[in-house]
Amino acid sequence: MADEIFDTDDIFTLTDEDGEEKRFQLLGSCEVDGSEYLALVPIDDEDVSSEEYVILKREIDDDGEDILVTIDDDDEFDRIADIFEDELFGEVDYDNDNNDEN
Repeated sequence: MADEIFDTDDIFTLTDEDGEEKRFQLLGSCEVDGSEYLALVPIDDEDVSSEEYVILKREIDDDGEDILVTIDDDDEFDRIADIFEDELFGEVDYDNDNNDEN
C-alpha cells in the first residue's frame, strides 16, 4: 500500500489505495541505512488508543514526489519498530526506573 502525503507541520493527511483520507500526527522519525521512517498516530479515529501508531517508510515515486509506504519486509519492520520503541518509550521506562530507586 502506498500513501500520498500532504505535509502540514506535524500533521499528515494520507490517502490510502482506496481513496480514503485519514489524518495522522507525527510522533517521530529516524533515518536508518539511508532510508527515512516515520512513526504516526491517527488523530481522526476515536477507536484507536493513543498507544497505537503506524510506521511508514518515506520514498520518492516515479514523478519525484514524496510518498509513504508500508514496510513489507518483516525483518526491516521489526528492526525499525525496535528503534521507535526505544526512542518513543525508552524515556518513560527510564523515568519509572529512577522513581523506583528514590
